Parts: sequence; structure tokens; C-alpha cells
Amino acid sequence: QQSGRRYNLFLKRRLRIDKRHQSKDSIFFRDGVRRIDFVLSYVDDLNKEWEKKLERRKEFESNLQKAGLELETEDKKESEDGKIYFVKIHAPWEVLITYAEVLNIKVPIRENDIPSTVENPLDCMLAPLRLPEKVMHPEPDYFTAPFSKDKQELYLIHDESTFFSPSMRNRIVNYILTRCPYGTEEGKKKFGIKRLLNNGTYSAAYPLHDCQYWKKANDPNCDNERYTLYMEWARFLRFYKEQPLDLIRKYYGEKIGIYFAWLGFYTEMLFLAAVVGLLCFLYGLFTMDENMSSKEICDPAIGGEIIMCPLCDRECEYWRLNTTCMSSEYSHLFDNVATLFFAIFMGIWVTLFLEFWKRRQARLKYEWDLVDFEEEQQQLQLRPEYEAKCTQKKKNPVTQEMEPYLPVTSQAVRFCISGTTVLFWVSLIIASMIAVIVYRLAVYAAFASLMENTQGLQPIRGLLTPQLATSVTASCLNFVIIMILNFLYERIAIWITDMEIPRTHMEYENRLTMKMFLFQFVNYYSSCFYVAFFKGKFVGYPGAYTYMFNRWRNEECDPAGCLIELTTQLTIVMAGKQIWGNIQEAIVPWICNWWGRRKARNNPENLYSRWEQDHDLQTFGALGLFYEYLEMVIQFGFITLFVASFPLAPLLALMNNILEIRVDSWKLTTQYRRPVAAKAHSIGVWQEILNGMAILSVVTNAFIVAFTSDMIPRLVYYYAYSENEDSPMSGYINNSLSVFQISDFPDRNKPKENPEDLVICRYRDYRYPPDHERRYLHSMQFWHILAAKLAFIIIMEHVVFIVKFFVAWMIPDVPADVKAKIKREKYLTQKILHEYELEKLKERLCQGDKRATEKEFIATEGRMELSRAM
Repeated sequence: QQSGRRYNLFLKRRLRIDKRHQSKDSIFFRDGVRRIDFVLSYVDDLNKEWEKKLERRKEFESNLQKAGLELETEDKKESEDGKIYFVKIHAPWEVLITYAEVLNIKVPIRENDIPSTVENPLDCMLAPLRLPEKVMHPEPDYFTAPFSKDKQELYLIHDESTFFSPSMRNRIVNYILTRCPYGTEEGKKKFGIKRLLNNGTYSAAYPLHDCQYWKKANDPNCDNERYTLYMEWARFLRFYKEQPLDLIRKYYGEKIGIYFAWLGFYTEMLFLAAVVGLLCFLYGLFTMDENMSSKEICDPAIGGEIIMCPLCDRECEYWRLNTTCMSSEYSHLFDNVATLFFAIFMGIWVTLFLEFWKRRQARLKYEWDLVDFEEEQQQLQLRPEYEAKCTQKKKNPVTQEMEPYLPVTSQAVRFCISGTTVLFWVSLIIASMIAVIVYRLAVYAAFASLMENTQGLQPIRGLLTPQLATSVTASCLNFVIIMILNFLYERIAIWITDMEIPRTHMEYENRLTMKMFLFQFVNYYSSCFYVAFFKGKFVGYPGAYTYMFNRWRNEECDPAGCLIELTTQLTIVMAGKQIWGNIQEAIVPWICNWWGRRKARNNPENLYSRWEQDHDLQTFGALGLFYEYLEMVIQFGFITLFVASFPLAPLLALMNNILEIRVDSWKLTTQYRRPVAAKAHSIGVWQEILNGMAILSVVTNAFIVAFTSDMIPRLVYYYAYSENEDSPMSGYINNSLSVFQISDFPDRNKPKENPEDLVICRYRDYRYPPDHERRYLHSMQFWHILAAKLAFIIIMEHVVFIVKFFVAWMIPDVPADVKAKIKREKYLTQKILHEYELEKLKERLCQGDKRATEKEFIATEGRMELSRAM
């Protein structure tokens, strides 16, 4: 008995010695041969559900082994904190080839012999932006075909251990994990690692990174792809370099690869929009001194002599127009002729962006073997949750097999609950926006009274008008409400989408995307729509003002227009969202991982293993990319829907995206566990959302130029009402302000004091004066301007839409050379497969196989000839 104890102690010490020899970068089992494809971890709590969890784990791991996977468990004594068990999973060759056929994974059959495209003459100029060829193209280009166990001789299998890349291996193992049963509870069959994670049986499930990101692995056979990605891609100092998309796809899978390809392409296209927007802004800056409207407002002899009607009831006083001098000068930065040009330009730019992205996406589909992916995706991505929750079955008319389905009545009830919930939350956003409007109306009088009576504000009174002070504080309040509602609705949207039980992963993502986007659209853009299209449009006139809820007087625009307030609103919400988003994406994960990095520094390599290091990182969930897309699409809305009010929006977006690419790559490479590789042939439903926003942007920008800016009234005055040929715009301010007789004020509106015994005051509108027979009714100039605005909207929309559709028609979705390559590859692949079948038939004929008849041989040869002819 004593010798037995000594032997056990010897084995334990030997195990520790072996672990010391194994580097913490090791991604192999203890034998140093079998690669770790996945890791499960759990904590053995001695609570009331301990036995049930233990039973689930035993059953689950037993079924994994029956499926052919090999497991190796690290005892909690070997972990750094002494509490966590790690189950390492290896998929042997037999399992890989079985599920590669099930998942229809494409593998190499011959090196690509199609010559590459002609070199770009600008390549020498772009050399500083390029990455080394080995980083950009880590693998040779091959012709590929779906894997088949019966045709293994056909494929380029040089080494079984490296034939399937780590991302393919973890995708296969994840497929098994999500479908492996672990017992029956409450009369229902339970399966899938997701349920085991949710009920606490396991604490984590993840594939391993191949090395530490800051240094290469000691193993000479390791590709060190994580290290390469960090050095060449994830550091901000590489912001000017191109992205290694093929390496990203190889390491993280096509789904993440296509996101970074889209983000990079979007950022490149933003460069052109940012340059044009900056030029339009500079035009406004350099022509500021030539703006006749602001000159007249600032002139003491003109603006200083014009007395304006009070901006609120009773408390506010009469004021002189030249107090808004500085704000009128700044409004010219964004409200000028270049605004119209930029609005039209952005309508065409967005079409070019979407059409050129389709071409880029088509090229990636060919290069990444995703051309025939759509059908297989629909077949393979049946959600385990759907299979588990749908107990009823019916025969599939296509496959003639029994499969789970959700009854129509159950679907209808779930959709009604879902639709009602979404409608309630959208109504909640609208209610919060109305609350912000009420805030604006309620505090406006307070700001006006405060600024009028406080001598300390005298130095900044010209810049900080009551309108601007109200707009800035309301925008900040609105941004805080947006963030709070966002936080709450994200959880509600996931809950109601889970409740609908979508059939496939794609269906799940599409439904969640539409819910989240609808909410975010209303949440982020409602305040901008209010300022652009409602504020100052329903004010009434002195003596007959309109009131919200019969209590709060509606807001007026600044005499220089509402565009500067829309610019303020857009800047605060857009910039605030980008800053907050980067804080969430970079700083929060860094703080969460800070403790884990301390442990990594304080412990020697033999005590802090690769699986423990990755366990301490954050989880990049199934919806990780969804939030990235959502953030960028909301930004896309800001730079397209309201760009006429803020030409610098594309520049802000460009600077943010340059940072965003590096922040996303940094956090994915250094702060998160390695995500399970997933396939995607496009950006999915986001493409349709972008197309819809592109069409809507033409309409919104036409309305902004017509109704929010002062461009159309100025043009009408210039061509129809100006009386000074030498200076056609002189007199415009006086012409745009109507006259009101102070004695006509009702007691509700009349200011408490009139120290200067004023007789008349002016207000922004086109109405007849008090001595006219149609006093205070809209003048003919008002209707001329309205007709010009409507005509402008119709003309601008038609011109931009015609150009958009013409450009879309001119640019084919798939480049001609890619079409040719796809046809060539299909032909060569078929030829290779047919030749392989012919060789097999010849062998069988030579061996005297009776089943290999001469007719079969002739038919196979005929099929090859037909393929060549086609």
C-alpha cells in the first residue's frame, strides 16, 4: 500500500514536471502532438445543483467521445486559482473529414493557374501603404471543391495535422458541441453547449489563440498568426497601412473578415467625401466676410436699429437684431451655395459607395470560396434552440424528412407580442423626444430672461444666444436619454427575438437587426428630424402664437435660420456617440482584463497556461459583430441623412473610422477570446438597410436645403424682389422680417415693460403689415418662396435619383474579370473531378470489376466532353 502511494506521488510530480516543460504558449495536449481545438471550463461548486451539473457534464463529455472527439482534463489543482477545471478537446482526422463533408467545406484540389490581374501603375506610389506579401497573402491561391471522404486522393493533403486550418477545426468542433445531447429533463431531450453555459454547467467554451500577442511562440511549428496580426494590423501606428484581409479571414473566419473588409472600404470612400466636405466648409469660411445677410445684421445702422419682438411671453424683453451678429456669421459656414452642391454630391457619392462595395464583395466571394455559399448556409444553420423548443414535426417537402416546426398559431401569437413590444418602445422614444421639446420650450424663457438681465454674460452674449443655449443643453440631455434607452432596449430586443424562435441563424440575425435598427433610427435621428423639419415652422406670429399643450409657446428659429441649430444637434449626438462607443469598446474590456494581465505577469510560464490566459479574456459573443455593424450604419445615417447641414460630418466619420479599425482589431486580438470561425458571403441585411438610407438621404437633404436653410428665400429675393442692381442682396434682412404693432399684443403675450415706448417690433415671417387690408396674413412673397421650395425639392430629387440610377446601371455588380474567373474555376474543377472519376473507372475495369461497365465508362467520357463544350 505504501509503495502504491509512492507511485501515485511520483506520477503527480512527473505530471508537474511535464507541465513545467510545456510552455504556456502550448496549444497541444500533454503528448505535444494532438492540437487543442476547443476548451471547456467549469467550477466545481458544492451547491444544491452540484450533482445535476456533474451528471450533465459526464453525459455530455461521454457523448462527445462517442462522436469521436478526444478529451483531456486539467485538474483544478493545476489551475492558477485552484478552482477551475479545463477540458481540452481535440478533433482527430476521422472526425474532421466526416464533418467537413457534412458542412460542405471547400478544400484545395489544385493550385490556381489563372494569371493575376495586370499590375496597377500606381503601385509604386502606394508602396508605403502596403504590407509584406507574406502577411497579405499567407496561403497560395487554390482551386477548391467541397470535401468528400470518398475522394481524399483528389485533394492536396500534404499533412493531415495542418490540412484543415485552426479556424476550420474550431468551426467543426463547435458544430458538434452545439448539437451534442446531454440527457433528458422534464421529458424533453436537452442538447447543446449553449444551454450548458446558460445553466452554469460550464463557465466558458472557446477555441485557443495560437500564441501571445506581444511575442512569438517557442514552438517552431506555430504560425504565430495572432502575433502577426497584432504587429501588422492591431497597432494604431499602422493606421495608414492596408488591412491583411486574407490573414484576418484565415484566423477569425469569413464573417469577421467581411466586416473588416467593409469597414476598410467604407473608410476609403469616406476620404473623398471628407475632402469635398472640407472644401465646402472652407468656402463658407473664406466667404464669411462677403455675406450680406450677416453684414446687415451686424451693422449698427441696420441690425442695431431693428427691434425684434420678444422671444417668450411676458418675461422676455424687446431686443435688437445685432445681438445675434456672431451666430449669423457662423451660420454662413454651413448655410451657403456650397451646401447645395455638397448635398447633390453626397447623393451621388452614396450610390458610388454601395455599387463599388458590391463589386468588392463579389471579388471577396470568389477569393474566399463563398460563391455557392448561400444554399449551404440555409441548410446548415438550423438553430439548436429551434430544434429544442419545437417539439412538433412535419415532413420537409424538399428533403422528405421529418423536421421540427413551429405551428402557425404559435408564430402569430409570438409575432403579436413582439410587434406590440417594439411599438411600445418606439412610442417611448417619441414620448422622450416630446419631453425634451417641452424642456426646450420651458427653459427657453428662463435662458432669455437670464441672459437679458445678467451683466456677467455680456462678453459672450453675442455668441451664446438663448436659442443656442437651449439647443446645446437640450442636445446634451437628449444624448443622455438616447444612451439610457439604448441600454434598456438592447436587452428587450434580444429577449423578444429569442421568444420568436427563428429557424436559422441568418433569420435570427435579420430579425434582431431590423428591430434594433428601427429602434436606433428613431432614437438617434428623431431629435435631428425635429430641429430640421418642425422647429420654427409652426410658430404663428405675435398676438397669435401657437402653443404645445396650450401651455408652452413653440420655438422660433434664429433670424439667420435653424440650420446652425441642426448642426449643433448633429455634432453633439454624432461626436458624443463616437466618443462613448470608443470608450465602451476599448477602455471597458481593457479594465476588465487588467487583473488577468497582472496574473500573467506575476506567474511563471509553467503555471499560467495558454487556456488559462484565454479564459481570463473577454468573450466576443455571437452578437459582437452585430453591434459593430449597427454602430457604423448609424454613423452612415448621420453623414448621409443630414449632411447638408454639416459638411464636416464625413471628416469626423473618417477620423473616427481610422481609429475604429485599429480599436476593433486591437480589442479582438488582445482583449477577447478567439471567436468561433463563421462563414458569411456578404454583410447581410445591412446592405438593404444602407440602400434604404441612401434613398431616404436624397429626400431629407432636399428638404433641409429647401426648408431649414435660408438658401431658397435668398434666391427668390435675389431674382424677384431685389431693388439694388449694384448689390442685389442688400435689403434682404429687412425684407425677410415682418412688422407687428405692439398695441395689438394680447395681455398673455405682452411684455411687462416697454421702457423705450416702442410702437412696432419685427418678427421672422412673410406677412402683411398692420396697416394693410390683409393685416398679418401671409404675403404673396411667402407663397412665391413656398412654390420655389417645392419646385426645388422636386427638381433636386429627380436630378439626383436619375443620376443615381444611371450610375447604378452603368456599374456592374460583379467585375468582368471575376465573372470570367468564376466560370474558369467551375470548368476546371468539373474537369478535374471528371478526370478523377474516369481514372477510378479505368482502375475498376482493369481489376475486372463487373459493376464498372463499358457503358458507364463511355457515359463518364461523354460527360467530360459535354463539360468542355459548355
